[in-house]
Amino acid sequence: MKIRYFWVPWGVGAIAVLLSGCAGGPLAERLQNSLAPDPRLVASPAPEGTPTPVPSPSPEPGSTAPATPTPTPPTTETGTAPATATDLEGAIAAAPDPLRPYLKDWAALGTLAIAEGADAKTALGFEPNRPISRRTFARWLLATHNRLYENRPAEALRPARPNATAIFKDVPTGDRDFATIQGLAEAGILPSPLAGAGGPTDFRPDAPLTRETLLTWKVPLDWRQNLPIATVDTIQKSWGFQDAAKIDPSALRAIAADHQNGELSNVRRAFGFTTLLQPKATVTHAEAAAALWYFGLENQGISAQDALAAPQEPTQVN
Repeated sequence: MKIRYFWVPWGVGAIAVLLSGCAGGPLAERLQNSLAPDPRLVASPAPEGTPTPVPSPSPEPGSTAPATPTPTPPTTETGTAPATATDLEGAIAAAPDPLRPYLKDWAALGTLAIAEGADAKTALGFEPNRPISRRTFARWLLATHNRLYENRPAEALRPARPNATAIFKDVPTGDRDFATIQGLAEAGILPSPLAGAGGPTDFRPDAPLTRETLLTWKVPLDWRQNLPIATVDTIQKSWGFQDAAKIDPSALRAIAADHQNGELSNVRRAFGFTTLLQPKATVTHAEAAAALWYFGLENQGISAQDALAAPQEPTQVN
Protein backbone atom coordinates (compact mmCIF):
# COMPACT_ATOMS: atom_id res chain seq x y z
CA MET A 1 0.00 0.00 0.00
CA LYS A 2 1.38 3.34 -0.98
CA ILE A 3 0.95 6.36 1.22
CA ARG A 4 0.95 9.74 -0.44
CA TYR A 5 1.75 12.94 1.49
CA PHE A 6 -0.10 16.12 0.70
CA TRP A 7 0.59 19.66 2.03
CA VAL A 8 -2.76 20.83 3.28
CA PRO A 9 -3.25 24.39 4.68
CA TRP A 10 -4.65 23.38 8.05
CA GLY A 11 -6.99 25.77 9.74
CA VAL A 12 -8.36 25.78 13.21
CA GLY A 13 -11.67 24.51 11.95
CA ALA A 14 -10.08 21.63 10.05
CA ILE A 15 -8.06 20.56 13.05
CA ALA A 16 -11.18 20.60 15.21
CA VAL A 17 -13.01 18.39 12.63
CA LEU A 18 -10.14 15.98 12.45
CA LEU A 19 -9.91 15.67 16.22
CA SER A 20 -13.61 15.16 16.56
CA GLY A 21 -13.52 12.52 13.87
CA CYS A 22 -10.66 10.64 15.42
CA ALA A 23 -11.72 11.10 19.01
CA GLY A 24 -10.57 8.29 21.19
CA GLY A 25 -8.15 6.95 18.59
CA PRO A 26 -4.36 6.83 18.65
CA LEU A 27 -4.11 9.35 15.90
CA ALA A 28 -6.08 11.92 17.86
CA GLU A 29 -3.95 11.42 20.95
CA ARG A 30 -0.71 11.84 18.96
CA LEU A 31 -2.08 14.93 17.25
CA GLN A 32 -3.09 16.57 20.54
CA ASN A 33 0.33 15.95 22.02
CA SER A 34 2.03 17.42 19.01
CA LEU A 35 -0.05 20.59 19.22
CA ALA A 36 0.46 21.13 23.03
CA PRO A 37 2.91 23.95 23.90
CA ASP A 38 6.38 22.96 25.02
CA PRO A 39 6.47 23.59 28.82
CA ARG A 40 10.15 24.54 28.56
CA LEU A 41 9.21 27.51 26.40
CA VAL A 42 6.45 28.89 28.65
CA ALA A 43 7.77 31.50 31.14
CA SER A 44 6.56 31.24 34.73
CA PRO A 45 4.52 34.30 35.67
CA ALA A 46 6.27 36.70 38.05
CA PRO A 47 4.76 36.94 41.55
CA GLU A 48 2.22 39.69 41.80
CA GLY A 49 3.68 42.93 43.18
CA THR A 50 7.34 41.86 42.70
CA PRO A 51 9.21 44.29 40.46
CA THR A 52 11.33 42.84 37.72
CA PRO A 53 14.98 43.59 38.53
CA VAL A 54 16.81 45.77 36.06
CA PRO A 55 20.39 44.58 35.55
CA SER A 56 23.12 47.16 36.09
CA PRO A 57 25.14 47.90 32.97
CA SER A 58 28.46 46.11 33.00
CA PRO A 59 31.53 48.31 32.76
CA GLU A 60 33.38 48.30 29.51
CA PRO A 61 36.49 46.11 29.35
CA GLY A 62 39.48 47.90 30.87
CA SER A 63 37.39 50.41 32.83
CA THR A 64 36.62 50.56 36.56
CA ALA A 65 33.08 50.99 37.79
CA PRO A 66 32.71 54.22 39.83
CA ALA A 67 32.24 53.65 43.59
CA THR A 68 29.14 55.03 45.25
CA PRO A 69 30.21 58.04 47.39
CA THR A 70 29.56 57.79 51.14
CA PRO A 71 27.98 60.96 52.59
CA THR A 72 30.05 62.56 55.36
CA PRO A 73 28.84 65.07 57.97
CA PRO A 74 29.95 68.67 57.57
CA THR A 75 32.99 69.60 59.62
CA THR A 76 33.76 72.63 61.70
CA GLU A 77 36.87 74.77 61.34
CA THR A 78 38.68 72.38 63.69
CA GLY A 79 38.00 69.51 61.32
CA THR A 80 35.70 67.58 63.62
CA ALA A 81 32.06 66.78 63.14
CA PRO A 82 29.81 69.26 64.97
CA ALA A 83 27.76 68.17 67.95
CA THR A 84 24.09 67.57 67.54
CA ALA A 85 22.18 70.83 67.28
CA THR A 86 20.73 71.89 70.60
CA ASP A 87 18.93 74.80 72.17
CA LEU A 88 21.88 76.35 74.05
CA GLU A 89 22.26 79.10 71.48
CA GLY A 90 18.53 79.66 71.57
CA ALA A 91 18.63 79.94 75.35
CA ILE A 92 21.38 82.56 75.18
CA ALA A 93 19.40 84.49 72.57
CA ALA A 94 16.51 84.69 75.04
CA ALA A 95 18.68 86.45 77.63
CA PRO A 96 18.62 90.25 78.08
CA ASP A 97 20.75 91.99 75.44
CA PRO A 98 23.42 93.41 77.82
CA LEU A 99 24.18 89.93 79.18
CA ARG A 100 24.49 88.01 75.91
CA PRO A 101 28.18 88.78 75.21
CA TYR A 102 29.12 87.45 78.66
CA LEU A 103 26.97 84.36 78.20
CA LYS A 104 28.46 83.53 74.79
CA ASP A 105 32.03 83.63 76.14
CA TRP A 106 31.09 81.73 79.28
CA ALA A 107 29.28 79.02 77.31
CA ALA A 108 32.20 78.72 74.89
CA LEU A 109 34.47 77.79 77.80
CA GLY A 110 32.58 74.51 78.12
CA THR A 111 32.23 74.95 81.87
CA LEU A 112 28.50 74.39 81.69
CA ALA A 113 29.22 70.87 80.47
CA ILE A 114 31.98 70.42 83.05
CA ALA A 115 29.62 71.46 85.82
CA GLU A 116 26.70 69.38 84.59
CA GLY A 117 28.68 66.43 83.28
CA ALA A 118 27.19 66.44 79.79
CA ASP A 119 27.62 67.60 76.19
CA ALA A 120 29.07 71.11 75.93
CA LYS A 121 26.50 72.12 73.33
CA THR A 122 23.41 71.23 75.25
CA ALA A 123 21.42 73.72 77.27
CA LEU A 124 21.46 71.44 80.33
CA GLY A 125 18.53 73.23 81.93
CA PHE A 126 20.07 76.65 81.24
CA GLU A 127 17.14 79.04 81.24
CA PRO A 128 18.49 82.60 81.28
CA ASN A 129 15.51 84.24 82.94
CA ARG A 130 14.77 81.57 85.53
CA PRO A 131 16.11 81.85 89.13
CA ILE A 132 19.18 79.74 89.81
CA SER A 133 19.41 77.48 92.85
CA ARG A 134 22.19 77.68 95.41
CA ARG A 135 23.47 74.22 94.51
CA THR A 136 23.62 75.01 90.78
CA PHE A 137 25.51 78.24 91.35
CA ALA A 138 27.99 76.46 93.63
CA ARG A 139 28.55 73.92 90.84
CA TRP A 140 29.08 76.64 88.23
CA LEU A 141 31.28 78.68 90.57
CA LEU A 142 33.81 75.91 91.15
CA ALA A 143 33.79 74.67 87.54
CA THR A 144 34.22 78.13 85.98
CA HIS A 145 36.87 79.23 88.44
CA ASN A 146 38.97 76.14 87.84
CA ARG A 147 38.54 76.39 84.08
CA LEU A 148 39.90 79.96 84.10
CA TYR A 149 42.79 79.00 86.36
CA GLU A 150 43.51 75.62 84.79
CA ASN A 151 47.10 76.66 84.03
CA ARG A 152 47.63 77.68 87.66
CA PRO A 153 46.97 74.58 89.76
CA ALA A 154 47.91 76.38 92.99
CA GLU A 155 44.97 78.74 92.45
CA ALA A 156 42.42 75.99 91.83
CA LEU A 157 39.58 75.13 94.19
CA ARG A 158 39.65 71.58 95.47
CA PRO A 159 36.53 69.41 95.73
CA ALA A 160 36.10 67.62 99.04
CA ARG A 161 37.15 64.02 99.57
CA PRO A 162 34.28 61.55 99.11
CA ASN A 163 34.78 60.21 102.63
CA ALA A 164 34.89 63.61 104.34
CA THR A 165 32.51 64.22 107.22
CA ALA A 166 29.55 66.24 105.95
CA ILE A 167 29.50 69.85 107.18
CA PHE A 168 25.92 70.63 106.21
CA LYS A 169 23.08 68.46 107.46
CA ASP A 170 21.17 68.79 104.19
CA VAL A 171 24.14 67.94 101.92
CA PRO A 172 25.14 64.38 102.91
CA THR A 173 27.99 62.48 101.34
CA GLY A 174 25.54 60.82 98.93
CA ASP A 175 24.41 64.14 97.43
CA ARG A 176 25.55 64.61 93.82
CA ASP A 177 27.02 68.01 94.73
CA PHE A 178 28.59 66.97 98.02
CA ALA A 179 32.19 67.25 96.79
CA THR A 180 31.56 70.72 95.31
CA ILE A 181 29.60 72.28 98.18
CA GLN A 182 31.74 70.70 100.87
CA GLY A 183 34.91 71.74 99.02
CA LEU A 184 33.81 75.38 98.80
CA ALA A 185 32.99 75.35 102.52
CA GLU A 186 36.36 73.82 103.38
CA ALA A 187 38.03 76.60 101.36
CA GLY A 188 36.14 79.21 103.38
CA ILE A 189 34.15 80.43 100.37
CA LEU A 190 30.79 79.33 101.80
CA PRO A 191 29.82 80.31 105.36
CA SER A 192 29.79 77.19 107.54
CA PRO A 193 30.55 76.01 111.09
CA LEU A 194 34.17 75.57 109.97
CA ALA A 195 34.59 79.36 109.98
CA GLY A 196 33.54 79.60 113.61
CA ALA A 197 30.71 79.10 116.03
CA GLY A 198 27.37 80.27 114.77
CA GLY A 199 27.99 79.27 111.16
CA PRO A 200 25.01 77.79 109.31
CA THR A 201 24.61 74.04 109.57
CA ASP A 202 22.09 73.93 106.69
CA PHE A 203 23.08 74.84 103.16
CA ARG A 204 19.57 74.86 101.63
CA PRO A 205 20.85 73.61 98.26
CA ASP A 206 17.59 73.94 96.36
CA ALA A 207 16.67 77.42 97.61
CA PRO A 208 17.04 80.23 95.05
CA LEU A 209 20.29 82.20 95.10
CA THR A 210 19.95 85.83 96.21
CA ARG A 211 22.00 88.82 95.10
CA GLU A 212 23.71 89.29 98.45
CA THR A 213 24.60 85.59 98.60
CA LEU A 214 26.11 85.65 95.10
CA LEU A 215 28.38 88.50 96.16
CA THR A 216 29.26 86.83 99.46
CA TRP A 217 30.51 83.72 97.63
CA LYS A 218 32.02 85.30 94.51
CA VAL A 219 33.88 88.40 95.75
CA PRO A 220 36.38 86.51 97.98
CA LEU A 221 37.55 84.69 94.83
CA ASP A 222 38.14 88.09 93.19
CA TRP A 223 40.08 89.59 96.09
CA ARG A 224 41.96 86.52 97.38
CA GLN A 225 42.77 88.43 100.54
CA ASN A 226 40.95 89.80 103.56
CA LEU A 227 37.96 91.92 102.60
CA PRO A 228 37.74 95.50 103.85
CA ILE A 229 35.70 96.39 106.92
CA ALA A 230 32.31 97.76 105.91
CA THR A 231 29.11 99.10 107.41
CA VAL A 232 25.75 100.10 106.09
CA ASP A 233 27.06 103.67 105.92
CA THR A 234 30.02 102.46 103.84
CA ILE A 235 27.66 100.87 101.33
CA GLN A 236 25.44 103.92 101.14
CA LYS A 237 28.40 106.22 100.48
CA SER A 238 30.11 103.98 97.93
CA TRP A 239 27.25 102.42 96.02
CA GLY A 240 24.47 104.84 96.91
CA PHE A 241 22.07 101.97 97.52
CA GLN A 242 18.86 103.24 99.06
CA ASP A 243 18.16 99.81 100.54
CA ALA A 244 21.60 99.27 102.11
CA ALA A 245 19.97 98.76 105.52
CA LYS A 246 18.28 95.60 104.18
CA ILE A 247 21.60 93.89 103.41
CA ASP A 248 22.55 91.03 105.73
CA PRO A 249 25.53 92.11 107.88
CA SER A 250 27.52 89.05 106.68
CA ALA A 251 27.39 90.38 103.10
CA LEU A 252 28.45 94.00 103.76
CA ARG A 253 32.19 93.42 103.35
CA ALA A 254 31.84 91.57 100.04
CA ILE A 255 29.52 94.23 98.61
CA ALA A 256 31.82 97.05 99.71
CA ALA A 257 34.85 95.26 98.20
CA ASP A 258 33.00 94.67 94.92
CA HIS A 259 32.60 98.43 94.50
CA GLN A 260 36.39 98.81 94.46
CA ASN A 261 36.61 96.61 91.37
CA GLY A 262 35.32 99.46 89.20
CA GLU A 263 33.77 98.51 85.89
CA LEU A 264 34.59 94.87 86.50
CA SER A 265 32.46 94.65 89.64
CA ASN A 266 29.97 91.82 89.76
CA VAL A 267 27.09 94.20 90.52
CA ARG A 268 27.69 96.31 87.43
CA ARG A 269 28.23 93.30 85.18
CA ALA A 270 25.25 91.25 86.33
CA PHE A 271 22.72 93.90 87.35
CA GLY A 272 23.81 97.09 85.56
CA PHE A 273 23.44 100.55 87.06
CA THR A 274 21.06 100.59 89.99
CA THR A 275 20.42 102.57 93.16
CA LEU A 276 18.65 99.57 94.70
CA LEU A 277 20.59 96.39 95.31
CA GLN A 278 17.47 94.41 96.28
CA PRO A 279 19.72 92.07 98.31
CA LYS A 280 17.02 89.43 98.79
CA ALA A 281 16.01 89.36 95.10
CA THR A 282 16.65 86.10 93.28
CA VAL A 283 19.45 85.80 90.72
CA THR A 284 18.70 84.44 87.24
CA HIS A 285 20.80 81.93 85.33
CA ALA A 286 21.96 84.70 82.98
CA GLU A 287 22.96 87.05 85.81
CA ALA A 288 24.88 84.27 87.54
CA ALA A 289 26.79 83.38 84.37
CA ALA A 290 27.61 87.05 83.75
CA ALA A 291 29.08 87.33 87.24
CA LEU A 292 31.25 84.28 86.54
CA TRP A 293 32.60 85.80 83.32
CA TYR A 294 35.47 87.45 85.24
CA PHE A 295 37.54 86.51 88.30
CA GLY A 296 40.05 88.79 89.99
CA LEU A 297 40.71 92.44 90.68
CA GLU A 298 40.50 95.07 87.97
CA ASN A 299 43.41 94.76 85.50
CA GLN A 300 44.77 91.75 87.41
CA GLY A 301 42.16 89.07 86.83
CA ILE A 302 41.12 86.82 83.99
CA SER A 303 37.95 86.77 81.95
CA ALA A 304 36.29 84.07 79.89
CA GLN A 305 37.31 86.04 76.81
CA ASP A 306 40.96 85.98 77.94
CA ALA A 307 40.82 82.23 78.52
CA LEU A 308 39.36 81.62 75.06
CA ALA A 309 42.09 83.72 73.42
CA ALA A 310 44.95 82.09 75.34
CA PRO A 311 47.02 79.58 73.33
CA GLN A 312 46.42 76.00 74.32
CA GLU A 313 49.27 74.10 75.93
CA PRO A 314 50.70 71.53 73.48
CA THR A 315 49.90 67.96 74.32
CA GLN A 316 53.00 65.95 75.21
CA VAL A 317 53.34 62.53 73.64
CA ASN A 318 55.46 60.04 75.57
